Amino acid sequence: MLKFAANLSFLYTEVEFLSRFAAAARDGFQGVECLFPYDHPAEEIAARLRDSGLEQVLLNCPPGDWSAGERGLAILPGREADCLESVDRALEYARVLRCPRIHMLAGIVPGGVSRSALRATYVANIRRAGERAAESGVTVVIEPINTRDIPGYFLNTQSEADAILGEAGAPSAGIQMDLYHCQIMEGDVATKIRRYFARIRHMQIAGVPERHEPDAGEVNYPYLFSVLEELGYAGWIGCEYRPRAGTTAGLGWLQSWRRQAAARPG
Repeated sequence: MLKFAANLSFLYTEVEFLSRFAAAARDGFQGVECLFPYDHPAEEIAARLRDSGLEQVLLNCPPGDWSAGERGLAILPGREADCLESVDRALEYARVLRCPRIHMLAGIVPGGVSRSALRATYVANIRRAGERAAESGVTVVIEPINTRDIPGYFLNTQSEADAILGEAGAPSAGIQMDLYHCQIMEGDVATKIRRYFARIRHMQIAGVPERHEPDAGEVNYPYLFSVLEELGYAGWIGCEYRPRAGTTAGLGWLQSWRRQAAARPG
């Protein structure tokens, strides 16, 4: 059966962050993810995970100066030390939270730097981050993101992520495939899942185009879930969407999927 994780940066925002763990557990989630947990001590988050019986399945590396518009450091020449410092910070939290994967954001394309130079920096940082993460048994993931939500973001397609990972040659690195971003930038999502399945280490979902629950819009998620089951996907699927009218009230799609999965033979 597919495993769904609540993204606590998007879901349960009706309550403050540390209360979201218990709320997710009450709704039957067994895993959670979040963007940036660094406003709270790792030990405090670990206690909430233990109390709720939850697994932390993903967290993001610090992205640089978010208020100044930074959305990652990994492509930026001259910021290699800052990038690796953010990886080390994420690994500190991953160790305390027993989190098996961290997302290293690429960043916004700066003016006056060639794309080839940015790519070379990105590849080198992925390689170095992968080596550091491997020492802790953690996987580094990179995520293609659409240019509507984050204009100017460097990494936008599954094919480019696949090629960059191939060039980096880091066994402990993989793709975080967000089907919302993939549909906006590329479409043909089922084919993309099949083509890049070997590199996928984590997935995320949201309805398209509004980024609400995955039960409306242009993506047929029940069909895509069946594709993942057919392929034997054993990883987590992060629910990274903005509820239309309250998190718990909007979980009918998940309850329906669980009932259908439980009713199938075998």
